[in-house]
Amino acid sequence: MTTAVKNDRLKKRFEKWDVNGNGRIERSDFEAEATRIIDAFGEDHASPQARAVKDSFLTMYEYLAGKAGVGPNGSLNEQQFTQVIEAQIFQEGDAGFSRVVRPTIAAIVGLCDTDGDGEVNQKEFAKWLNAIGVEASAVAPAFRAIDVNGNGKLTVDELVHAVRDYHLGKSDVPLLGK
Repeated sequence: MTTAVKNDRLKKRFEKWDVNGNGRIERSDFEAEATRIIDAFGEDHASPQARAVKDSFLTMYEYLAGKAGVGPNGSLNEQQFTQVIEAQIFQEGDAGFSRVVRPTIAAIVGLCDTDGDGEVNQKEFAKWLNAIGVEASAVAPAFRAIDVNGNGKLTVDELVHAVRDYHLGKSDVPLLGK
């Protein structure tokens, strides 16, 4: 895939996180994404799993905002967001995704993992994708594509790699939704 695909997906990510549509991503936008996911699971916002999801999103925002030079209470426009994602995640490859994205995915897995096995089954995965606006018809094919070892469960590693490959334009597994 091309750089254009990667850039288009990054633009869509920005638009998805810009919850209020003001052309800027703020801490509250990341908090809103966490809330949508927590609510999709009907989780009590005070539970350890819900707090972990919220904290991971806020930590990711604070990291990116700090690296962009706007501080934890500042906001990022699309250009700043694109530049900081490119520098802190894409150019760093696996290390960047592990540092910035993995904690959030691990927290979401902790929320999704209703049977406590440390992995996400297809039903749990469907709830997650529904929370972020992915069409229900895309769940089964996405699950199969991400489940590289074919064991019927998704690990944090498989999910981090799927998010990486999607955003780098190496995979068409739908992970953004509307």
